[in-house]
Amino acid sequence: MTLEKDTLIIGAGISGLATAFRLQRTGLDILILEKSDHIGGAILSEQHDGFLIDYGPNSTLDTSPKIRDFIKEVGVEERRVNANVSASHRYVLRGGVLQALPMNPPQFIKSKLFSWKAKLRLFAEPFISPAPEDKEETIAEFVKRRLGKEFLDYAINPFVAGVYAGDPERLSVRSAVAKIYALEKNYGSLIKGAIKGAKERKKRAETDKTRAQLFSFQNGMGELPVALKKNLGDCIQTKCEIKRIRRGDDSWTVEYSQAGQPMTVKARSVIFTTPAYVTANLLQSLDSNLSGKLREIVYPPVAMVFLGFKKPPPCRPLDGFGFLVPKVENRNILGTIWSSTIFPNRAPEDGIALTTFVGGMRQPELVSRDDDELLKLVQADLREIMGLTGQPNIVKIKRWEKAIPQYELGHQQRIDAVENSEQEHPGVFISGNFRGGISV
Repeated sequence: MTLEKDTLIIGAGISGLATAFRLQRTGLDILILEKSDHIGGAILSEQHDGFLIDYGPNSTLDTSPKIRDFIKEVGVEERRVNANVSASHRYVLRGGVLQALPMNPPQFIKSKLFSWKAKLRLFAEPFISPAPEDKEETIAEFVKRRLGKEFLDYAINPFVAGVYAGDPERLSVRSAVAKIYALEKNYGSLIKGAIKGAKERKKRAETDKTRAQLFSFQNGMGELPVALKKNLGDCIQTKCEIKRIRRGDDSWTVEYSQAGQPMTVKARSVIFTTPAYVTANLLQSLDSNLSGKLREIVYPPVAMVFLGFKKPPPCRPLDGFGFLVPKVENRNILGTIWSSTIFPNRAPEDGIALTTFVGGMRQPELVSRDDDELLKLVQADLREIMGLTGQPNIVKIKRWEKAIPQYELGHQQRIDAVENSEQEHPGVFISGNFRGGISV
C-alpha cells in the first residue's frame, strides 16, 4: 500500500507534533511515523495513588507571546496551571547547606552562596576583553574568564547539571548557552548586555527566563502531546519501523512497516524530528558525512527517582522549586524538585512529592545501579541535605538511557553539516532538541 502526502514527519516527540500541528493548519496533508507506541517523546505524565508524576519535563516557561498563542491554539489554555509564588525560591547546596539562589541585586549582596571576594570580582567583568573570534570556549573557560571560578562552581555548574545533566568543561558556550555567548559578542560584557538586552526584550514583548512565569497543566506536561494528538486526528501512526528512504524526481519515497505490515509513503518533503543518533541511522545511505557528525552528539543517561509521601515526613520546609547540587559538593544526586510545592494536585492533601535526578555526564555509572541501590543513595543524600527521614508511600524510578543531547565543543560544525545537507537534499528538513535548544 502506497500513501501520498505533502509532508512526512518522522518522530512524534514534541518537536514532531508541534511541527505537524503548524503545517496541518496551513492546509498540508501530513503523516507522522513513530517507532514506539508512545507519543510525546520524553514528555510522560502518570497518575498513581493520588500522586501526579512527570517522568520527563515537569514544566516550561512563558517567555514569549508565541508560547501563549500556541497553548491557546492547541486548546489547553484553560488547563494551564501556573507555579506557586513560593516556587520562585531556588536553592544551591554549598558546604552541605542549602543556600537561596539570589534573584536580584539586594539578594545577591546578602547571599551566603558567594563569598565577598567572588562578589567584588563582578566589578571587573565589564572591563574584560571578549575572546578572539576564532576561539571556541567551553562554558567553564568562558565563566572562569569573565566571572571567576567560584561562580563556575556554585552557579554555572549546578545550572548546567539541572538543564543539560551536563559538564561545563565539555559544553560549548556558543552552542549550549547561545544567549549568554551573544551578550559578550554583541555588547562586550555580560552585565552591559543584560541591561541593554532587557530593553530589547521589552520591545519584543518577551520575558527574561529569570522572571518568566513557570507553568504546567492540571494533569502534568503530558496533557500537551495528548492535546496535539487530538488536534492532529488520525495522521499519526505508531509502531513504525523505517526500512528505506529514496529520492524521486519531485518527491521522497519512504518504505516502512507498521506492526509488521509493509507500507510505503511518497511525500514532497520529509522532516526528521528524531534524536541525533536515530536520525544518523536513518540518513546513513543518503548522507554518510552528516550521519557521522550526528553520531558525535553525546546523550548521557539520567535516572529520575520519584518519592511520594501521603503525610509530611520530618524534613526542612519545602519553600521553593527545589535545589541543585554543584559537582564540588561530591554528592550522588544532581538535584531535587519539590514537585508538590510547585504545582497543585501533585500529591494527596498534606502529602509531598519529590523528584530527584541522578547520573548525567557527572556520574553516568550510577544510572545502572539497581532500583534498591538507587533509592538508598537518593535517600541518603536527601537525609543529609534536607533532613528527610521516613519511608515514602510510593517510589517510581525511570531511567532515560539516552537523556539529553550535549552541545559540546564542535557542535556548531555539526549543525553546519545539517544545514549543508538540507541544501543538498531539497525537501529534507532536520529538527529535534539537538538543534536550537533542548527545552520544551
